[in-house]
Amino acid sequence: MKKCLSLPFIGLILMLLNTSAYAQNRHQIDSTSRDFDFIKDDFIVAALDSLANLRYFEGFECATSDELENVFGFSNGFVPVYSDSVYAERMRRLDATTPIKLTYNQYVKDYIELYAVKKRLLTQRVMGLAQIYFPMFEEQLDRFNMPLELKYLAIVESALNPEARSRVGATGLWQFMYGTGKMYDLKVSSFVDDRRDPIKSTIAACEHMNDLYKMYNDWLLVLAAYNSGAGNVNKAIRRSGGKMDFWQIRPFLPLETRGYVPAFIGVTYVMTYAAEHNLKPVSPRIQHYEIDTVTVKDILTFQQISEYMQIPVEDLQFLNPSFKSGVIPAVDGKPYTLRLPKKYVPSFVNNEAQLYALLSQKETEKQELLTMMKTVTQAEYHKVKRGESLGRIASKYHCSISDLKRWNKIKGTTIQIGQRLIVRPETTIEQPVYYAKKSEPKAEPENLASKSSQAKETVEKSDSKSEDIASADTSNQPKTVIQTENITHKVKKGESLNLIAKEHKVQISDIQEWNKLKGTTIHPNQVLVVGKKEIITPVSEEELAAKTPAKQNKSDFIYYTVQQGDTLWTIAQKHNGVSVEELKKLNNIINEKSLKPGQKIKVAVAS
Repeated sequence: MKKCLSLPFIGLILMLLNTSAYAQNRHQIDSTSRDFDFIKDDFIVAALDSLANLRYFEGFECATSDELENVFGFSNGFVPVYSDSVYAERMRRLDATTPIKLTYNQYVKDYIELYAVKKRLLTQRVMGLAQIYFPMFEEQLDRFNMPLELKYLAIVESALNPEARSRVGATGLWQFMYGTGKMYDLKVSSFVDDRRDPIKSTIAACEHMNDLYKMYNDWLLVLAAYNSGAGNVNKAIRRSGGKMDFWQIRPFLPLETRGYVPAFIGVTYVMTYAAEHNLKPVSPRIQHYEIDTVTVKDILTFQQISEYMQIPVEDLQFLNPSFKSGVIPAVDGKPYTLRLPKKYVPSFVNNEAQLYALLSQKETEKQELLTMMKTVTQAEYHKVKRGESLGRIASKYHCSISDLKRWNKIKGTTIQIGQRLIVRPETTIEQPVYYAKKSEPKAEPENLASKSSQAKETVEKSDSKSEDIASADTSNQPKTVIQTENITHKVKKGESLNLIAKEHKVQISDIQEWNKLKGTTIHPNQVLVVGKKEIITPVSEEELAAKTPAKQNKSDFIYYTVQQGDTLWTIAQKHNGVSVEELKKLNNIINEKSLKPGQKIKVAVAS
């Protein structure tokens, strides 16, 4: 008598057969895909993940617009899956409506699954942000007569997060590198980054893609060049035998770019057929039609605007991501555009003068911001060319070889062609001078303190280790003497100039200059000057007279501290009676470009 197989056992056999069939089918796909290995955690996925903690969606986890109703009757959380034939037919219809060649294949399918299945919750957040950014994208694309579908490229680049920053420094909605952004007039300073400005960066992206289209006359090649650079695309074209089709040159492109174009096609499909995939936008707190702009004509901060007008700081930050520190540096007649929720615009216009006046009442804070703006500079870079050495580069940028090595963490002197070197670090050009308070308020030299952030003109003796400077002569203030003393350090066994410079927060070149060292060799128990300190002492008229020589030597000069942007001509204008030629003779200056901020030069012989 034959035994019947139990139902669970039959089910197990069927499951194994299905698994085997799926494995064979997967093998066929892999064999046709050749070198394609889908990287789940690539930069595209990372861009999507950056939205996971974006606070601007808090409390808005579902769509509310009547236009976004479920027209297919899907239940909440249901994830539709379609056959390849359905995907291919929808892609064919999409391709017929755009000049961009949209193709369906396994590469594209993997990205459709990424956006519509694996990362669907984040895709719904992207759809919400699209309601804010797509109208301005479309306006600029239409202005440049470009395909409107290119708006989807920003999703691939940044997932519509204007504060997105890649591991290599690409920033903003359109992920501009510093150099490329500069080519398209996207300025970056300590307070403002135009790459994070939605409108400015969109205009730059349109200009950049237009320039690439003039080179290739094919939008998929434009996208590939936007991602990896025209140089890599040109190499791929040559290696493919001159083919001008993305899919034919794809094997010769960088790995990231091979997935970049399929990702664009995939996200174009998903955004067009979002309803068919039961995707509903998660709307942020503000919609595009609720946003307007105002012009800011004086320095303001987000904090001040928030306090005075009761606008949440998060709203200001979300709408104005280009202001990195929450400061709008509208100074020297340079206004800035501020985006606000429309309901606050009338209040801003009506109270604009009071807002500026409010800051005037806090003049100390305002002056601190202005000082920061005037003194902080961006790091500057130099790309090494054939035949260049550290010595030649140091000479060109008026710095020492040791500076270049320290700024770029170079141990030897070997540099490579194409290497980017820091030739002027991000640093503070001038430091405010703070004067010690006296026991009695009246004794403080007020006029000196008020000019501490400006250039100091002092009478100094060039052959003396210390200098005596009388304070301003006023009837209600006592005289003061400022004495400069050396700060010294005794070298211990095993110490180097680098360690000593770090300990005392000075530069190696400063220690070398103060101690007249030609190299970096030092010895244990050697006493080094590692800084200068000023001691301010109130003195009587008699003491001051005793300290002041009856007759000055010819070595007494009036000195001026060079400021950022100064030239010999501007310095001569500030000191009536002196010419550029006289300044050159007094300071043995041959090349005017050798002037450096912070340098002291003679402007006259003291009388």
